[in-house]
Amino acid sequence: MASSTNLSATVGDPSPPATTKLRSLLAACLAHALHDGYTDGLYAFLPVWQAQFGLSYAALALIRALYSGTMGGLQLPANRILRGLPARSALILSTLIASTGLLVVALPFGFAGLCVGLIVAGAGSSIQHPRGSMLVADSYGRASRRPLGIYNFSGDLGKALLPALVAVLLPVLAWRAVLGLMVVLGVAVAIALTALARGAVAVGKAAPGGPSGRRGRGGFGVLTAIGALDTATRMGYLLFLPFLIHGQHGGSPTVGLALGLLFIGGAFGKATCGWLGERLGVVGTVIVTEAATAVLILATLVTPLTQTLILLPLLGVVLNGTSSVLYGTVPELSGADTGRAFAVFYTSVIGSGGVAPILYGAIADHSSQTVGVLAAAATAALIVPLVLALRPHLRGAAA
Repeated sequence: MASSTNLSATVGDPSPPATTKLRSLLAACLAHALHDGYTDGLYAFLPVWQAQFGLSYAALALIRALYSGTMGGLQLPANRILRGLPARSALILSTLIASTGLLVVALPFGFAGLCVGLIVAGAGSSIQHPRGSMLVADSYGRASRRPLGIYNFSGDLGKALLPALVAVLLPVLAWRAVLGLMVVLGVAVAIALTALARGAVAVGKAAPGGPSGRRGRGGFGVLTAIGALDTATRMGYLLFLPFLIHGQHGGSPTVGLALGLLFIGGAFGKATCGWLGERLGVVGTVIVTEAATAVLILATLVTPLTQTLILLPLLGVVLNGTSSVLYGTVPELSGADTGRAFAVFYTSVIGSGGVAPILYGAIADHSSQTVGVLAAAATAALIVPLVLALRPHLRGAAA
């Protein structure tokens, strides 16, 4: 264990140089921003597709699920198939496949082309999360917690920028042309990833003694459960927030402002909570963020509109920030295969994000909106005792 925390594919060089680490982090962040931007950017096309193909709302949900379901469901198989391929090469392949899928959607192949293209794009994006995380974890080794937080934050940048760009272009250009520009952006990112890979060590193949080959520490199942519950809390609260704002006499513009404030705080939380995890340790940080999440969710139930808007950025910090700490802990608890662990973790998180709103919505339908919000707060509070079970499996009280 002593000599092998950072993985390098080159013999005799246990730790990649700082420039190589930075190139690896930049490559992973670039791919993450693009693919998360693709994921959320597709929402802007739904009204256009509804009008173009005469789709119902249920059909639109199904169309959207072709992409998100493929992306979530193929992460484990994609990681298994590509485990022998260097992570940088996997990211380039991922980007090219996703861009090809969007190209199929953009071409005049009708409704069948739309469906096939979304499946292909989802398959491409399924590669990105586990392999990008693996690239960062293998490059930085034991010091990967903060870089993984930066990687996590880069996805939020993509979610903020690319959908906004699509929304600006759709009234000006035909939707197929806008998708074509997204394809061009994907090709440009693939070229940039190729340039970043030049002269760098081939990181991504598991080697004995590295993060992907270290002896398992256990506790990964608990960590995955915490990640799923954390995502469930976030998605559940987002389901009710627009209705909460309306109930406080806020209109549609205020709902947009509220979501913006929450997301701004969330992006800041993802960028900073990884650093906080290095100071307080995993257990301490998760306890603080989840307890604060539960308290602030409850507070937004009783505060008037202005105070709620003031609280939302702070709530966003703790609501989203925990995920950076959890992602950064995956390599530590992953056992013998870090790539597979990331794939399992992301699959669990994505699955929870899809199922949780349905469950919370059912709770609210059979009781009230307030009870649904209380259920989301209770989920965050449940994580506090659960995270204590991780303590014996971590390197120490502070990771």
